[in-house]
Amino acid sequence: MDRIVVGTRGSLLARWQAGFVARTLRVAHPGLEIEEKIIVTEGDRLSAGSSGKEAWVGSSNPARLGDAGRSPPSADAALWNAGGKAVWVKEIEVALLAGEVDVAVHSMKDVPGELAPGLTLVAIPERADARDAVVSREGSGLVGLPTSARVGTASLRRACQLKALRPDFQVEILRGNLDTRLRKVADGAVDAAILACAGLDRLGFAGRISERLPIERMLPAVGQGALAVEIRADDQRTRAFCQALDHRETAVAVLAERSFLARLGATCRTPVAGHAWLCGEDLVLRGLVGRPDGTQVLADQAFGRVADAEEVGRGLAETLLCRGAGSILAECG
Repeated sequence: MDRIVVGTRGSLLARWQAGFVARTLRVAHPGLEIEEKIIVTEGDRLSAGSSGKEAWVGSSNPARLGDAGRSPPSADAALWNAGGKAVWVKEIEVALLAGEVDVAVHSMKDVPGELAPGLTLVAIPERADARDAVVSREGSGLVGLPTSARVGTASLRRACQLKALRPDFQVEILRGNLDTRLRKVADGAVDAAILACAGLDRLGFAGRISERLPIERMLPAVGQGALAVEIRADDQRTRAFCQALDHRETAVAVLAERSFLARLGATCRTPVAGHAWLCGEDLVLRGLVGRPDGTQVLADQAFGRVADAEEVGRGLAETLLCRGAGSILAECG
């Protein structure tokens, strides 16, 4: 009997994602045996080893998320400085290269622009809702939150756009897995949190959403809502199995987004957003680069043919670089 081992992180959302891939593979290939292997990443260890303080509250604290020119402390500094996005995927990729697993499943937004040598993305399943969501204790959307509301996030991208929309907000660090963040909102650690719609929908928490933010107000992260299925580049057997997972429209859109991010050369310390979608055989890509405190946000969009997805991404990056994004990237990176 054919057998595939799927490597994943151990969070509820990561397990759901791996389970989705496994279910899809079983439907496409009846009789295929699939084993799940949980792998602890550096990001998991750093998060678990944090001080436990989930939010920075009040102006007396010198390091609220998004404060200009300041760096996040403790575990958050480690997460942003210890290799960027790679902290969430590195150990899984090591296991993949060692042959301990055949397939790695990641959130696409966590996948670095450059993969480890010898690995490739074999499939990108159909994207879920890419938007961000407001989850508030009182059920209010973004506009309805009170003056100086405490809004939690662990994303500089979200912090930048929140401060640009509502400079009065106190944007505070909110870390932990999705269920932990929801509990923090319910317990009053913050008045609201900004979370990905995709994760909330996938884990059955859609009813907790107070507002789904349109991309015109909160541009998503590159790859948000999409999954990445990674294999060894020379593993033709697993490649053949995984082709059934690929969704053309999502793959093209994500290709444009990742090309945009790669040309910018941005690190996790710079707020960057990018989202693409298809209109027939035409492609639309919106992109953004900003300062963490929201005092400067550069945004634009580009159009092109589906066949030119990478060029569309690079072209939009060049446009923003010409408008001053390079200075922001240099200062924040």
